[in-house]
Amino acid sequence: MTINKKYNNTDFEVRSLDAICKNQETVETPMWHNVKYLLFGIAFGIVLIKSEVVSWFRIQEMFRLQSFHMFGVIGSAVVVGALSVFLIKKLKIKSIQGEEIILPEKTFNKGQIYGGLIFGFGWAMTGACPGPLFAQLGYGAMATAVTILMAIAGTWVYGLIREKLPA
Repeated sequence: MTINKKYNNTDFEVRSLDAICKNQETVETPMWHNVKYLLFGIAFGIVLIKSEVVSWFRIQEMFRLQSFHMFGVIGSAVVVGALSVFLIKKLKIKSIQGEEIILPEKTFNKGQIYGGLIFGFGWAMTGACPGPLFAQLGYGAMATAVTILMAIAGTWVYGLIREKLPA
């Protein structure tokens, strides 16, 4: 018995195993509703620039242990994030569309150590983590375009070799 590969598409099943997001929106909204996210992103980029967290010099000060500025920003973000997750779980807060927010338990594996080290080395070398890359580009740091291209290339390479990496 031969199986026709044309009708044996398992891409969805394989991709869903790697999915991080468990809360898929079921409410359909018009495309123009995304303008609010664009505006929020622009405002967030301005906050990143004004707080100097996208400054290569501030990032280098952090990695050289010369300034508390970045540690204070990161530490306050961790506290706010932890408090938010606690409140979402405790009060069973729902999404803006009224859907349940599911926060799955995560298990530790050694790949997180390797990934964290690679991330940290890249952050130290380029002066940018993935979040503020576009804020840096918008601010006029044109060299950031190379970092964005390399981040995309790194993601592509990871997709090619992830099956061969240790679990």
